[in-house]
Amino acid sequence: MSSTKRIALVTGANRGIGFEICRQLAQRGLHVVLASRDAARGRAAAGVLRNEGLDVETRTLDVTSARSINALAAWIGKSHGRLDVLVNNAGIMIDPRGSRFVDSRINTYRDTLATNLFGPLLLCQALVPLMKKKGYGRIVNLSSELGQLSGMGEGTPAYRISKTALNALTRILAAESKGSNILVNSMSPGWVKTDMGGPKAPRTPGQGADTAVWLATLPDSGPSGGFFRDRKRIPW
Repeated sequence: MSSTKRIALVTGANRGIGFEICRQLAQRGLHVVLASRDAARGRAAAGVLRNEGLDVETRTLDVTSARSINALAAWIGKSHGRLDVLVNNAGIMIDPRGSRFVDSRINTYRDTLATNLFGPLLLCQALVPLMKKKGYGRIVNLSSELGQLSGMGEGTPAYRISKTALNALTRILAAESKGSNILVNSMSPGWVKTDMGGPKAPRTPGQGADTAVWLATLPDSGPSGGFFRDRKRIPW
């Protein structure tokens, strides 16, 4: 691997949108660390991309575990000495079908926030120092239009709240990173054919990944603290 290559970490990347983000980043010449909670599935996914001639390796990561996050951050620092791109893709939607706020259970919120909010928060805390060390960073948080306050509706309350909170994290970290050449943005992939989105979704994983890859490879003059879909700003 060339020492001049950008290093990208993509979480929850053994399938779906995360897998496609890995593919598209590697196609653009980045060295990609494909992170997966399931080690065997991560190895299989990375193997598929390596067979396509892409520069991808895999590491096991449980985003709900501070120990797992810190171990990965230490490995990246020791093995690569830098991290240029972090894509917080890992996420869950575990609200029961037809779930409404008045009937929801607190454990659904705890488990959802542990993955969708606290995971990205801890990853940013662990890995931003590596970005600051090199004076370069791109952080992309995979959010959802279900988390938009401007159009907030009923249903899936834990998932909605987690994505609204992730958007707040994006804004806070972007403000704190001003002047550091670390650009932090949220994006919505839309309704995508994945295990979460289901077979009736109109968009492919490749289409869902496009805006994330665009944000992950922004020039130094690019936006920070924004919310995007199809490479266009959308309301919070």
